[in-house]
Amino acid sequence: MLVAETADDWLGRFEGVQTIDPGEFLSSPNGSTPRGARVYNLCRSYAYQSLGYYVSLLAEARGQRAVPDVVTIQDLRGTAAVRLIPQHLEELIQKSLQSLTTDSFVLSVYFGENVAKKHGRLAKELYALFQAPLLRFKFTRGSKWRLRGASAIALNDVPKHHRQFVADAAQRHFTRRSTVRTKRQVTRYDMAILHDPKEGDLAPSDEAALKKMVKAAAKEGIAAELITREDTGRLLEFDALFIRETTAVNHHTYRTARRAQAAGMVVIDDPLSILRCSNKVYLAELLNRAKIPTPRTIVAHRGNADEVAGQLSFPCVLKRPDSAFSQGVVKAENADDLKRRLDEFFSDSELLIAQEYMRTDFDWRIGILDQRAVFACKYHMARGHWQIANHGSKGTKPKFGKCETLPVETAPRKAVAVALKAANLIGNGLYGVDVKESDGQFYVIEVNDNPNLDSGIEDAVLRDELYRRIMESFTRRIEIQKQLANAR
Repeated sequence: MLVAETADDWLGRFEGVQTIDPGEFLSSPNGSTPRGARVYNLCRSYAYQSLGYYVSLLAEARGQRAVPDVVTIQDLRGTAAVRLIPQHLEELIQKSLQSLTTDSFVLSVYFGENVAKKHGRLAKELYALFQAPLLRFKFTRGSKWRLRGASAIALNDVPKHHRQFVADAAQRHFTRRSTVRTKRQVTRYDMAILHDPKEGDLAPSDEAALKKMVKAAAKEGIAAELITREDTGRLLEFDALFIRETTAVNHHTYRTARRAQAAGMVVIDDPLSILRCSNKVYLAELLNRAKIPTPRTIVAHRGNADEVAGQLSFPCVLKRPDSAFSQGVVKAENADDLKRRLDEFFSDSELLIAQEYMRTDFDWRIGILDQRAVFACKYHMARGHWQIANHGSKGTKPKFGKCETLPVETAPRKAVAVALKAANLIGNGLYGVDVKESDGQFYVIEVNDNPNLDSGIEDAVLRDELYRRIMESFTRRIEIQKQLANAR
């Protein structure tokens, strides 16, 4: 549905898109437009309590997806948008605008596109961050280019010499959506699977596993589509988001999860799980408070750094709070090594984890979904190394130890039980809990959001059933979400 003043009919008509005047939209009965519909708000003003503001507000109240939604409208007010620009986008701004000879520049983004192809990527990234049909960004250059202002604009703000381009961009946007909708007409829901093909061996899921996910989703009535970061401007086209890219808080995966959740989508892993699992300091405090057995652990800071050696025997392990895939985790062999490593780590973070070293030939990885164990793996240490992944020197491919997958019921009951207890502290999403076994006792090392799901490894026992269970969980969550929206 496209909401615009009748005087702005130069944009044209599009197949599968109903055009309606804002007054008519606001006065229409609550049930006259379908829940889940995408409402493209092109009103002449998005000011607080204006017609445009209420179109987005009431669309959300009616269970529809407003573009822009109220959160985006608020983000685009004043200087708030300037503070939301992530580091990678700052770098893209410099690269895209470096050839300009002026010290100020206005970039218009129409349905994710710009009239100049050289600014195409920047336009797409900005559209992904601020999802509104028509946007305008103002930049100035001092020592470097900086974003000074951003706003969602109305159709009557589009210069006449840009109107044909805008109409064509809208046509491309809605035609693509119409084509996708035709392909998906037998499915009930749409899912975006976010991945990064450039991650290679460190990706949470390999290509074969991703294909199995898409196939399993279709059998559950979900049309799943693989997307990358550049496609996140289309996020509101979907009912659910499944993140299959390595997550971090200061990263687009977390921002995408937050935006999806704010839009009422089902998200795995949800932003709170990412936040909780991504920080080893948080996990250490959480597990300690719940009295879950872990190796002896110290939250180290500059004030107690001198005490670490006395409390832990050597060798001991140091972890950066945001370490992942065995990266940012080191072993200190003696006091001098410990001091050197502490100084190195404190240059990046005020807190870090110092932990007792437990030598084992493998770690248990217990996969948890909906607070139930779904797979159990033995991740063996890489050959000649003390971790499951040996990253070696910079520029070389990591080497991994072998993996064994067992039926959950044959894995040690204590390992599964302690993993479930730890994962349940995080939430009810999809987690991988690392557990060490020593002298018949089991100790939780960490809880991971976004655990690995690779073809032939984690799915070695359940095979396609593993992916079916995941998609069944998504279907159930989507239906619950829609029921709650209907109840409101």
